[in-house]
Amino acid sequence: MDFIKKLFGGSSVSPQKNMYTFSVKCRRCGEIIEGRVDLSNDLSIEYEEGGDIYYARKTLMGENKCFQRVEVELKFSSNRELIERNSTGGEFVQ
Repeated sequence: MDFIKKLFGGSSVSPQKNMYTFSVKCRRCGEIIEGRVDLSNDLSIEYEEGGDIYYARKTLMGENKCFQRVEVELKFSSNRELIERNSTGGEFVQ
């Protein structure tokens, strides 16, 4: 087994991904729902005159029996810094 780990680089430590985490509060039931965006894989590019803008759109639903959807739209600059965020069905907590 050690031979296979050495051969394929069997490190038990997984690499940390570049994530943006956020929390929203459902307007209907008040539950706080956490979400995250993988800045390497979840972003789509939007070409604008001032430069490239990246955005992500997420739909979240809590674990209570509310079943209300909270939609989140996030915009990032070309160096992956948050520049704008909007929420429908909830509000950001932070």
